[in-house]
Amino acid sequence: MINNKESVVPSNFIRQIIDNDLKNGIHKSIHTRFPPEPNGYLHIGHAKSICLNFGIAKDYLGKCNLRFDDTNPEKEDLEYIKSIKNDLIWLGFKWSGDIHYSSNYFDEFYKYAIELINKGLAYVDELNPKQIREYRGTLSSPGKPSPYRSRSIQKNLDLFKKMRLGKFKEGEACLRAKIDMNSSFIIMRDPVLYRIRFIRHQQTGNNWCIYPMYDFSHCISDALEGITHSICTLEFQDNRRLYDWILDNITIACRPNQYEFSRLNLQYTIMSKRKLNQLVKSNLVEGWDDPRMPTISGLRRRGFTAKAIRDFCQRVGVTKQENMIEFSSLESCIRADLNKTTPRVMAVLNPVKVIIENYNEKNTETLLIRNHPNKPEMGFREVPFGRVIWIERNDFREIETETYKRLVLGQEVRLRGSYIIRAKGIKKDKQGKITTIYCSYDMDSLGKNPNKRKVKRVIHWISADKALIAEIRLYDHLFTIPNPDSVDDFINAINSKSLCKVQGFVEPSLATAKPGQRFQFERIGYFCLDSKHSKPQSLVFNRTVSLRETWSFD
Repeated sequence: MINNKESVVPSNFIRQIIDNDLKNGIHKSIHTRFPPEPNGYLHIGHAKSICLNFGIAKDYLGKCNLRFDDTNPEKEDLEYIKSIKNDLIWLGFKWSGDIHYSSNYFDEFYKYAIELINKGLAYVDELNPKQIREYRGTLSSPGKPSPYRSRSIQKNLDLFKKMRLGKFKEGEACLRAKIDMNSSFIIMRDPVLYRIRFIRHQQTGNNWCIYPMYDFSHCISDALEGITHSICTLEFQDNRRLYDWILDNITIACRPNQYEFSRLNLQYTIMSKRKLNQLVKSNLVEGWDDPRMPTISGLRRRGFTAKAIRDFCQRVGVTKQENMIEFSSLESCIRADLNKTTPRVMAVLNPVKVIIENYNEKNTETLLIRNHPNKPEMGFREVPFGRVIWIERNDFREIETETYKRLVLGQEVRLRGSYIIRAKGIKKDKQGKITTIYCSYDMDSLGKNPNKRKVKRVIHWISADKALIAEIRLYDHLFTIPNPDSVDDFINAINSKSLCKVQGFVEPSLATAKPGQRFQFERIGYFCLDSKHSKPQSLVFNRTVSLRETWSFD
């Protein structure tokens, strides 16, 4: 569970409702649930719901169920169930008791459907799906009743049993609630409660060929599990009318209430599992865990921490107001966490060679450099130093300018944790590109400023003969526009430069790095060892987030 030392969660309208319910004796204890459909991986939007539901249960000493709303076997998979469980645990939450499945209640759903038929509140309709949509009407025009709406109770019972026994083909019949075809809310115009699907279910096998619709099963599942506060996002606001109608018209002891909050909309991302699945199926990304994806597994592989995601969800807050959150808000959360927790190392992503001419070419030193400048308890690491080193190409210029604070021809700079060097000359290729920088070093400058000289300029470096070659993956937004859902085809908004692979050098201490381990590459950004492609002899690092300053390459 989440550490109690984390900052206190601010109140919101849902917590105020809970406070009043407890104060007025409506509930003695609080029971929430997180009910994902196992038809895709969890994303950052789900994390907001997870933090809300599990956070409420924790803070009010209540319970929170994990329930898989598995009523559509056509799109569900055990892979998704496994990934959802792993993501919840990684985020720092544990569900109450055993995992629940809506499929556990298929017998109960069927009995409640029979009860509605017996009350004259449900009927078997033989209109096809297209006709049902036509009969339903529009937002500006009322619907009209199905010609099968006035069947007798006994006839509907017989036909529903026939549906249960597989005597109809898919699409030939369905069970609909009998509510109001003139309702201003389309959801209440005789919604479908059951449809026919001849598909094997991952939990129940071939026991059923009719499956309840989400709106029918969800509210009953809540009631059967004793949920007190059913919390969902605003797109289900109109569905609450059906939620209440079903529970008001069946015989069931518990009566939960539904409350809606605004979903998380994050710039440069999409939150539709259907669209995310399209990216995966079309091989436009590497998979659900591609570090460019907004999925929990993608963010984890990119190097995000569970704490940063929880902090971000807390910062976003819980309201009824829809808004678009800047991606920089998420980035600031991960920077704040990694700044405190990650060791510093050196890497060179766009190298140019430096030869220190007055350094003995047969000599090699081992320097001790702090792993974190402000945390001595994180210790030191050994970093080799020799006559030939790599530095970033952008860390050298031939001509000095007022704002440039790195190595300049004829000037001095300090190598991080090492000596002061002075640039004396350069070598270029036929195209005029610098291939080598020739320097001298001050042998008395290790860890100090000799002769009362203060050299404030500092750059990082890698010893050339001990450097490890690594593939560095630099990630940018997956989309070129802040709201890819705003265009007709979101695929056209994909950023072709969302992944840039460069070959660089890292210091030898990273030879023992573990998959997923995070580091700050000094002066560049925060990186983690890729958990999918990195191997001991072929290191791959993913950039989690850049440092606050923008870094560019020639």
